[in-house]
Amino acid sequence: MTRLIKPLALAAGGLALAHGLPALSSIGPLRPHLAPGLSGTGRRDHVALTFDDGPDPRSTPLFLEALDRAGVQATFFLLGQMLLRDPGLGRELTAAGHEVAVHGLRHRPLLVRSPRATRDDIARARDLIADLTGQQPRWYRPPYGVLNLSALTTARRLGLTPVLWTHWGRDWTAKATPDSVLHTITRAPLAGATLLLHDSDCTSAPNAWHSTLGALPRILDTCAAQGLRVGPLREHF
Repeated sequence: MTRLIKPLALAAGGLALAHGLPALSSIGPLRPHLAPGLSGTGRRDHVALTFDDGPDPRSTPLFLEALDRAGVQATFFLLGQMLLRDPGLGRELTAAGHEVAVHGLRHRPLLVRSPRATRDDIARARDLIADLTGQQPRWYRPPYGVLNLSALTTARRLGLTPVLWTHWGRDWTAKATPDSVLHTITRAPLAGATLLLHDSDCTSAPNAWHSTLGALPRILDTCAAQGLRVGPLREHF
């Protein structure tokens, strides 16, 4: 019996390592080398605008108004638990021409979830978003941008493409301001970028979305000044 313990322990360790190995792609500087497809680099004349953690009835309508004024559409990575609070807002997103995508049922890190819980979360979120918005999601982004093996295989089985980001605005912090969000998201070249912003503060500092909303027009103006078209992920690759 004792002769079996070491091989079993090694096998268990190997499985745990394989399960968590995709999480290395969450490290920004490593991602372009380890998993360039995950970074969201697309057409050089285009910028993909994405928002996480909604829809939120307090803030998302204000983002929709700002995008409508600018004539820009975006991809919204939705949380199932947020969509259940206001299903009509999900329909508003798709009616306005925006793209909906899967961020999960709940915003919990995948590395503390079992393979079964991971599969269940993604599948339930995908089905819920499709049912309540009338649009079949094509993209998946895990909470905190941290993947595991089960998430990758489940996404593939459900016809979802995992995508993270090339630029973020660090707009979830209490110290964020419109100026800091603009500076952070535009400090690297924007051509072909996928931008990560948040239209809800459900997992951020209270009212952090105000900084994002304040920076949004200037981000769009910066892209326009560089001759870049801004739109959803469906137009990016």
